[in-house]
Amino acid sequence: MDELTVDRMACARIPTASGEYQLCLYVNNHDDKEHLALVLGEVQESTDVLVRVHSECFTGDVLGSRRCDCGEQLQRSMRLIAEAGEGVLIYLRQEGRGIGLLNKLRAYNLQDQGYDTVDANLALGHPVDERDYSVAARILEDLGVRSIRLMTNNPGKIMRLEELGVKVTERVPLESTVNADNAYYLFTKALRMNHLLDLGAFPVGVEDRKNGTH
Repeated sequence: MDELTVDRMACARIPTASGEYQLCLYVNNHDDKEHLALVLGEVQESTDVLVRVHSECFTGDVLGSRRCDCGEQLQRSMRLIAEAGEGVLIYLRQEGRGIGLLNKLRAYNLQDQGYDTVDANLALGHPVDERDYSVAARILEDLGVRSIRLMTNNPGKIMRLEELGVKVTERVPLESTVNADNAYYLFTKALRMNHLLDLGAFPVGVEDRKNGTH
């Protein structure tokens, strides 16, 4: 496969409830997806920039589904960036940890039958997490960001970004509200995917629940 190249096609002013951002659209030579960067402030040549690398979640980001914490993390990230006065939210088009919306819906049906979010992906013939952060690394490079404070609960994301040459100086926790629909999903991410979540925040007996997964 050819070496990854990422091109910024256009940016435009986007006023939001969290502040006024520049939304930049990127294309690349490895997939036909339009990845995005939401930028606040002057980040060129900046260090310790507050960054969220967010994977697309139609059900959570758009519909407000309670089966996951994605929509809440997206909105919280934008608020934290606004409070910091500068930052970048990279929106990668890799739905369902990379398996796509169709397979995510199929995984939901398996989860409703008792599978957790890990075993549902495996049952469909997919890895637990198919996401790739190469485009995100190249977008940060294009924006001139020298080092980042990464908003995530996933240490694996930090490791993969660092392997791609991104300097991560700090992890900023991004824990979300636990509810009846997402408790088992979040518990599974902590228990089986090594996400850094407070297990004390989960209700007693959550490990026996087979619903509310993503």
